[in-house]
Amino acid sequence: MNPTSNYLTCAGREVHFMEWGAGHADTVIAWHGLARTGRDMDELAACLSAPKNGYRVICPDTVGRGLSEWSPDPKNEYCLGFYTQLATALVDHLDLKQFDWVGTSMGGAIGMAAAAGLLRGRIRRLVLNDMGPQIAESALARIRSYAGNPSAFATVSELEQYFRTIYKPYGFLTDAQWRRLTETSTRRLPDGRVTPHYDPAMVQQFIHHPNDHDRWADWDSLSIPVLCLRGADSDLLEPETAEQMAVRGPRAKVVTIAGCGHAPALNVPEQLALVHGFLQGDR
Repeated sequence: MNPTSNYLTCAGREVHFMEWGAGHADTVIAWHGLARTGRDMDELAACLSAPKNGYRVICPDTVGRGLSEWSPDPKNEYCLGFYTQLATALVDHLDLKQFDWVGTSMGGAIGMAAAAGLLRGRIRRLVLNDMGPQIAESALARIRSYAGNPSAFATVSELEQYFRTIYKPYGFLTDAQWRRLTETSTRRLPDGRVTPHYDPAMVQQFIHHPNDHDRWADWDSLSIPVLCLRGADSDLLEPETAEQMAVRGPRAKVVTIAGCGHAPALNVPEQLALVHGFLQGDR
C-alpha cells in the first residue's frame, strides 16, 4: 500500500505527516530526530505497514521541520512541552485511543515526555532510538554547532556529501537511501543555494529550555514496555545512562547496535526486526 501525504492543524500549527498502511487496526507513531524529517522513517514504516505486519504508521514532521509550518514563536514552541501538545493534538485528530511509539533522538524524547504526561495510558509500547532521560552535554554542543547555523551549498550533490559526513554515525545507508535522505530534507534559499529543510531557530530550545532533556522523573514514573536501541559509538546516550535505564523506572530492554553512533538509521533488517519484534510483544 502506497503512503499518502497529509496535513492537519495541530495546536494552531499546520503539521505534515506521511501515513502508511491506512486501514490497519493498530497504529505506530514514528517520530524523527532534531534536525530531520518524518521521511527518515520510510524503511521502518514500509516494514511495519506490510500486510504481514499490519500496522498503520504515522510519520510526522515536527513544527519547523520538513513540510510542517515554522513556528512564529520559536522561544516558546521549540521545546518538548509544545511538541507533546502537538503530538496530543495529532493523535486526537486521528482519533487514536491507544498506539505504540517509535522515536529517534528528539522523537524519543517527545514520546517519553508524552507517555509520562499528556498521553499517559495511551502509549502502549515505547521504542527509544538512541535517546534516554539524560543526554551527554558534549553531544548537545556538537549538535548546536551545526544545527543552529546550517551550511548552504550551490548544488544538491554537495549537500548530499555534507549529509553523508555529519550523519555518518547513522551506520550503513545505500546510495539510494542517501539520495532520498537528501532530497527529502532540502530547501532552496533565496540566493539559489540549498540547505537542510528546517528552521535554524529550533535550536533556541537549548537556550530557553536548558533542562528539557532532564527526564529522570518522567522515566521513573513509566510502567510501559520500553525498548532502547543504543548506537555502540553514540556520543549522546552514554553507556552509564543506558545501564540505569535497564534497572530504573520501566526497566527498558537495552540493545546495543554495532557499527552506529547517534543514531541508528532503522533501515536494515536486523534493526527493523528488533523494533517489529518488540512491538509484537518480544521482551
